[in-house]
Amino acid sequence: MSLKSKLKQVPTKPGVYRFKDEKDTILYIGKAKNLRNRVRSYFQNSKHQLAKNISMVKRITDLDWIVVGSEVEALLTEANLIKEHRPKYNIDLKDDKSYPYVRITKEPYPQVLLTREIVKDGSKYFGPYTDVFLLRKSLKALHKIFPVRSCSFYLDDAVVEQKKVKLCLDYHIKKCEGPCEGLVSQEHYNIMIRRVIDFLHGRTKETEEFIRKEMVEAAKGKRYEDAAMYRDQLRAIESFKARQRKVAADFEDRDVFAVARENNVGIATIIRIRSGRILSREKISLRGLDKDETALMHSLLTRFYLEADFIPKEITVPVMPNDAETLTDWLKEKRSGAIKIHKPIRGEKAREQRLAFQNAKLLLGEWLLERQKRRELIPKMVSQLQDDLNMKAAPRRIEAFDISHLGGTNTVASMVCFIDGKAKKSHYRKYNVKTVEGIDDFASMREIVLRRYKRVKKEQGSLPDLILVDGGKGQLSMAVSALRELGLDYLPIVGLAKRLEEVFVPGKSDPQSIHKLSPGLILLRRIRDEAHRFAITFQKQKRTASITESVFDSIKGMGQKRIQNLFARFESVKEIAKENPETISDTIKVPMRMAKEIVKKAKSVNQKEPSPLD
Repeated sequence: MSLKSKLKQVPTKPGVYRFKDEKDTILYIGKAKNLRNRVRSYFQNSKHQLAKNISMVKRITDLDWIVVGSEVEALLTEANLIKEHRPKYNIDLKDDKSYPYVRITKEPYPQVLLTREIVKDGSKYFGPYTDVFLLRKSLKALHKIFPVRSCSFYLDDAVVEQKKVKLCLDYHIKKCEGPCEGLVSQEHYNIMIRRVIDFLHGRTKETEEFIRKEMVEAAKGKRYEDAAMYRDQLRAIESFKARQRKVAADFEDRDVFAVARENNVGIATIIRIRSGRILSREKISLRGLDKDETALMHSLLTRFYLEADFIPKEITVPVMPNDAETLTDWLKEKRSGAIKIHKPIRGEKAREQRLAFQNAKLLLGEWLLERQKRRELIPKMVSQLQDDLNMKAAPRRIEAFDISHLGGTNTVASMVCFIDGKAKKSHYRKYNVKTVEGIDDFASMREIVLRRYKRVKKEQGSLPDLILVDGGKGQLSMAVSALRELGLDYLPIVGLAKRLEEVFVPGKSDPQSIHKLSPGLILLRRIRDEAHRFAITFQKQKRTASITESVFDSIKGMGQKRIQNLFARFESVKEIAKENPETISDTIKVPMRMAKEIVKKAKSVNQKEPSPLD
């Protein structure tokens, strides 16, 4: 069914839509209250369309949709599908699958652990946390304060009663109270877990009061070792709180969102305020941004709270998200209570917003600087090659060509690509030489270079910083001739002759004077050898195919299936020639007459096969 026909069938109900290209790759996922109106709006000629949408619509060849029961359900379905497929034209948040969470397992004696995988088993999750270093410090403080078990065994009253798990070292150094052997009740252990949850929410007052009371009682009872343990726990809480700057006087829990951006990239910061103190500062990298700030804020809030168990009562944002009503309904349902999303204008909350934005700006500056450094980081071998060849710019992308044939037959060519001194195998290409007969490496080189860069020009692909041809002045001059025909003779090109490892450049009869141990020359040799290996491999594949077709096809009864079966068991004609007919007959289940003829043919070919001229 054509795209035009599908557009007429889009329903008017709420749901999620997906745009796809000709390869069935998902380009974009969106949601709508009215699917028909929203989807059709992309295909209307309008000067108000975003540049990103105009680019996307050109690539759309198909679409589908999922009808759901409500707008909230559409929001959730959209968020989950985006997270799974990560389409090109949706805003790209740094993969939140890699963000860690604190997980409290759903067990009679719960575990408290750090995880990056969300398991839908009733466990509670706190996060996501983007600063793993600070998270680990917080967990270290948590384990100092609370004797939570560190083992991963499933514990319930039956396991404890049957004594399936024994006490470990943690019990003896007072880091665990021994629930595995029933030394602490399930009720007592879960009261402690509730305090752990309060701690993760940033509420430590009740815990401090409880520990202080226990410390005093231990001291009165002359249990000085226990009193010292409680003292250390109080110090751990104080140390934890000291790292949290006090920012609010109202002691309400809230999350403060801010975004700093430059062109189509940005950084979002989320400051978690709990009981008037900054509990944590999270950051999310953003790519593929457009001018729609409200859509960005909607995506940010949805993805950030998608897996979180705790959502504060208040969320402040720099700009209200689009479809704020649906988003609020979803968060209310998830929180099981009232929630407020708003943009503060003045007062303490506006100052918090400015603080979050300052953090985002600083983090964005660091990120852009780091990206720039990575782009500018040129390996020493590449820099040395630039000096060796007196090039104006470093040859960061090098493409190399080699020709291979077997006595003038089965002529093939290879093109390998190295970026910053490393092989980029996804960019390798292999060619069958089409216009040259017999042994003519010069003409073959011209044909392949011409074909390669004619296509690159047509597809507006990336041109190399340096072209390397395997050979001396003859191969080099033919490659230059091909580039000149395409108007690309300005591209730097060199030839590397095999005999003395000499480097030739266009317009000079003598080789370049480069030290034999120069890292730049070593890099050229490595690239040339890789091009040679790739060409030889392809040529051997073609030769084997040619030999098997010409030899075994002539044997009566040897069809394609039997030939395939033969080469599935034996790697080459040479190996077949070494076998006896009985082995061939038993292995591939053919009559002895046929097996004898297979071995005879293989031996004949093996004796006549000349050495490859590369």
